Amino acid sequence: MLTHAWIIPLVPALSFVLILAFGKKLPRGGSEIGIASVAICFVLALGVGAGWIGRVNNPPPLVRNGDSPAAVVAGHTSGAEASTEASGTQTHSSEASSGEGGEEHEQVTPPVVRQITWFQNQGVTIKVGTMIDGLSALLVVVVTFISLLVHIFSTDYVAGDRRYTHYFAFLSLFTASMLFFVISDNTLQMIVGWELVGLCSFGLIGHWWEEKANSDAALKAFLTNRVGDIGLLCGMIILYFAAGTFNTVTINTMANAGEIRHFLLLVASLSLMTAVMSKSGQFILHTWLPDAMAGPTPVSALIHAATMVVAGVFMIARLYGVFFNGLSIGTGN
Repeated sequence: MLTHAWIIPLVPALSFVLILAFGKKLPRGGSEIGIASVAICFVLALGVGAGWIGRVNNPPPLVRNGDSPAAVVAGHTSGAEASTEASGTQTHSSEASSGEGGEEHEQVTPPVVRQITWFQNQGVTIKVGTMIDGLSALLVVVVTFISLLVHIFSTDYVAGDRRYTHYFAFLSLFTASMLFFVISDNTLQMIVGWELVGLCSFGLIGHWWEEKANSDAALKAFLTNRVGDIGLLCGMIILYFAAGTFNTVTINTMANAGEIRHFLLLVASLSLMTAVMSKSGQFILHTWLPDAMAGPTPVSALIHAATMVVAGVFMIARLYGVFFNGLSIGTGN
């Protein structure tokens, strides 16, 4: 599952299509499809978690600080598969550390990356893929588990609702979007997942849109998050032109190695922090969050308490090298 994690967001994405296409013809209005798909995702997520624990306990060939930088990659190049097993042929590097007795080495468990070439243009190759490390392995389990509980609880909470089928379709799409965001290999995919999460939030907050207060709350959440998304796009664009790649591992490595100007890292960090503030409901872009409770209560539990509002925190963790160096965190007293 470490190299086939792309299946996890694919399952609820297919569920979204199936619920819209056939949900109203089914005995339970399509909720059975949503619950089954998220249950499958949860089992697969447990497989990812178990696989990562096994990888940490039985790591691939020793990776030490100071070794050559790279990644454990399983992917495709020009349509032909050139995959490596999770044991990996390449590894990420960390900064070398030194002590009184000389250079200290500590073992690093490299992430498992699977990539395919999306397109090539004038010598620039854009790849998409998945990256599984301890952070993403934990989040896929959390997201699928909470989403499963919300799906089950919602069957009774919105029973008889006028848009019962559409409600479960949007829950499935949100779950797929959040999982896609969590396992993204690069910043371009993170932008797509980030925006899809916001779109689903808009639809679910305004589920009972006939009431003006609900539609106003959904619109307020949408517009406030768009303000933060301007910072997201600016930050990601700066990082791309500064590092020459969308790959998060490469960006972090270059930031830690001092290969990106500090001023660019600072501007990118502040821009991305704006996006985090809006998505997580932090001051001063917090005004949308209280009104968002106009949506169904399970939606508030899934999106505004457990998953979507922590997307910004996840992004900081994923690009921590940028924030650490850009905001000069390591130089504080």
